[in-house]
Formats: sequence, C-alpha cells, structure tokens
Amino acid sequence: MLPAMLKLIVKWLLAAAALLFVAYVYHGVEVRSFPAALLAAFIIGLLNTVVRPILVVLTLPVSVVTLGLFLFVINALMFWAAASMLEGFHVRDFMAALVGSLIYSLIGLVTDSALERLFSKK
Repeated sequence: MLPAMLKLIVKWLLAAAALLFVAYVYHGVEVRSFPAALLAAFIIGLLNTVVRPILVVLTLPVSVVTLGLFLFVINALMFWAAASMLEGFHVRDFMAALVGSLIYSLIGLVTDSALERLFSKK
C-alpha cells in the first residue's frame, strides 16, 4: 500500500511541476505559485476521472467521425474548466487551453512512463 501511495503523491507533484513548465514555455497559460499548481493538478485529475469519461461517451459519434481528434477538444475543455474554477491558474482562451493541454498531456505521458519503470523495479 505504501508504494502505491508514494507513487500517487509523486505523480501529483510531477503533474504540478508539469503545469508550471507549461506556464513557463507557453504564454497562454499562467500559474501563480506551486501551491496553485498542486491544486490545479488535483482539479484536472479529478475532472479527468469523473467528467471526462461521461463526455467521451456522450460525444462518441463525433469522436468516431473525426477519427478521435475530438478527444483533444475534450482534454482542452477539462483544462479550461479547471482554470475557470481556480484563482492561481489562468488560461487565456480555448486555443490556449488546447495547446496547454497538449503540452501537459505529453509531459504526463513521459512522467507516467518514467514512474512505471521506477516503481516496477523490485
């Protein structure tokens, strides 16, 4: 249980660091502090766990027609929704949310892969 909890905490910290990196490299996203990034990473994770699957099912016909590209729109909406709920996390507009969520997702893929390798070793 302890390694799973440690992995979750490390993943959360890395997600917050990824948000800070997105804000550093892309001017459409603003994160004011590390605590704001921690809260934003938590809210994004919560939205992706609860709301995103519902949206994916509801928009399945559109996703099929667009060959899955509409999923990028859903990711951007989750990113933008998190920014609209928080004070220290701001996204300029939908295009900024789209670009920011793409960068954030790519960093998330890299960190998830690294964490799997790190925590799978015994």
